[in-house]
Amino acid sequence: MINYSGTPLIDTDRLLLRPLKQSDTQSVFDHWLSDERVADNRVNAAQTSIAQTEERVKKIVIQYENKEFCYWGIELKKSGELIGEIDLYGFDSSTDNCEVSYSLGFKWWNHGYGTEALKAVVEYGFRHMDIHKISAAHNTDNPASGRIMIKVGMKQEGVIRHMIRNAKNQYKDCAVYGILREDYLS
Repeated sequence: MINYSGTPLIDTDRLLLRPLKQSDTQSVFDHWLSDERVADNRVNAAQTSIAQTEERVKKIVIQYENKEFCYWGIELKKSGELIGEIDLYGFDSSTDNCEVSYSLGFKWWNHGYGTEALKAVVEYGFRHMDIHKISAAHNTDNPASGRIMIKVGMKQEGVIRHMIRNAKNQYKDCAVYGILREDYLS
């Protein structure tokens, strides 16, 4: 059975994973949600107004009351900058499995922050929530995201053709990865 405890602070060497706040709206907009380079790897289009982001952050913040909601902002400890987001979702009570997704602002790609955040959330999911399996997927034209998954021990389980359709109305094949609790803890 999954042990839900909401979105606690998670501290890593360089990052603080924390709940988003309404006051983060400008950073969320500026650092990743309005950036086409980031949006190309997401289902939703880049946001074009701060009002869109304000509404999105508001919906996230309201959900923190729910203990089954696990959604972190990724903050650099050194500067306090909010650089991305990561969440556990799609919880299945019959299997104790879930999925993880993440986005980082372009400026912070290729610095190891994605790996550090994903490793911390996977660790939290297995050691504190008793999750059985965590899965993730990435567009096959974004292999860097797959490398992040591999670095935390996830294994590619296949490719699903035309798994998503992005905001540009393009179908995208996605590589699917997973990691089992027993493999992670061994």
